[in-house]
Amino acid sequence: MKKTVLVTGGSRGIGRAICVQLAQDLDFHVLINYHSNKDAAMSVAKEIEALGKTAEILPFDVSSRAAVQEALTNWKVSHPEYRVEAIVNNAGITKDGLFMWMDEKDWHSVISTSLDGFYHVTQFFIQDMLRQRFGRIVNIVSVSGLKGNPGQTNYAAAKGGVIAATKSLAQEVGKRNITVNAVAPGYIESDMTAEMNQTELKKHIPLNRFGQAKEVADLVSFLVSEKAAYITGEVININGGLYT
Repeated sequence: MKKTVLVTGGSRGIGRAICVQLAQDLDFHVLINYHSNKDAAMSVAKEIEALGKTAEILPFDVSSRAAVQEALTNWKVSHPEYRVEAIVNNAGITKDGLFMWMDEKDWHSVISTSLDGFYHVTQFFIQDMLRQRFGRIVNIVSVSGLKGNPGQTNYAAAKGGVIAATKSLAQEVGKRNITVNAVAPGYIESDMTAEMNQTELKKHIPLNRFGQAKEVADLVSFLVSEKAAYITGEVININGGLYT
């Protein structure tokens, strides 16, 4: 069986770095999920293949249960020799704004992508992982889900919900050698932070810089590896000391 990892939102930024790192470090066949940017996803697959590893792209909207079920069911049927051993729930969006003026669709779209997306994707594979008595689940959350952030009530609620789900699921499935952990980045250089004032924000970060996507990917790679087999139910900060 070819061991496989699914990375949601894997076409850009942190997701892209995670895809490449898991292929390189742990020789996973990488399923690169994307929603709309096929060219970016193809670029990640080509980068992985240039390393002598294997990958394929898999389009679906994590917020839609029907879309997730259809895409993953079709993939499983056509790939009987592959076994999904790891899931990285990375897909997420922001729709920032003060809560008093927040539109209902901005609330629900952010919650649906991060929290419902976690449910739709993880629940699809969890019985397989229980039967195979092995699994690694890593949820990419945020410092906002731990300490909150003004203008991000929706995003903080979404990531805070995933954090709580991480801790609960870890206790449910640990006896079957399945670990469930969360990684909580702070300010990481990516499309999501491109418009931020780094000069001003770095003043609040003890390490005096934004993080790199590869640094997050290295942490995820560790959590998926056998080196982290006794770590579960944890939320690991990677924020340069911004919040501890």
